Amino acid sequence: MANIKITLVKSTAGCLKDQIATAEALGLHKIGSVTIQPDNAATRGKIKKICHLVSWTEEN
Repeated sequence: MANIKITLVKSTAGCLKDQIATAEALGLHKIGSVTIQPDNAATRGKIKKICHLVSWTEEN
């Protein structure tokens, strides 16, 4: 199964509470935090919600 590598590149300061909660649910707490998540609809939805804060790449 494919995975997605997600990196937090902008601060969550000043963001909406649900966006901060989404970042924390992905395991992203500080700028530069990296997490690897399964490539599924739930993960894609979370990335879409905070796309302005993260960068991501697909991994095999």
